[in-house]
Amino acid sequence: MVKGLTLDRIAITKGGVPLVALDRHIAPGQVLTVMGPSGVGKSTLLSVVTGTLPNAFACTGRVLLDGRDITRLPPHDRRVGILFQDDLLFPHLSVGANLMFGLAPGGDRAARRARVAQALEEVDLAGFADRDPATLSGGQKARVALMRMLLADPCTLLLDEAFGRLDTVLRAQVREMVFARARARALPVLMVTHDAADAEAAGGDVVTLGN
Repeated sequence: MVKGLTLDRIAITKGGVPLVALDRHIAPGQVLTVMGPSGVGKSTLLSVVTGTLPNAFACTGRVLLDGRDITRLPPHDRRVGILFQDDLLFPHLSVGANLMFGLAPGGDRAARRARVAQALEEVDLAGFADRDPATLSGGQKARVALMRMLLADPCTLLLDEAFGRLDTVLRAQVREMVFARARARALPVLMVTHDAADAEAAGGDVVTLGN
């Protein structure tokens, strides 16, 4: 079994017009950065991996995750984690309840609370379980969103301009935290971004669309 994320001869078209063509393998713990101007198809590529490609687009090729062909699986069966520019925390839930949402349903309540507490401690937010997300800073919200996604035990991580709303200093801190967690969990990472500094920090291969 080949571990990692494989984009096997992916070709995306819209109205018959070629948009994206990519044939790449991302090994566990590695990052592939996709860059290019707005509208070139970066987020559309991610939607192929998540299984949410809009009907206006067509795609050929296969998506393989740890050797498993997930091309035609529904999104909830793919074990793909994604972080967006917005943290998308549920405002009506506490920080702890937001993290609980990442866990699979069922199981022992005490064990679930312990996993949430451990996740918060991992990102220096111990004791924050009862906090209202509205009281958190931008960096704290980003950390909670990351851990909520990781608690779902994904096999790959997608980053859709995930650091775009953070200021320069905070962007560097959150970016390093995300990459470090991905490496620690041996997750292949597919990142789309406008920022060359993101690509440099990732340290992996870079593909530029729209050339």
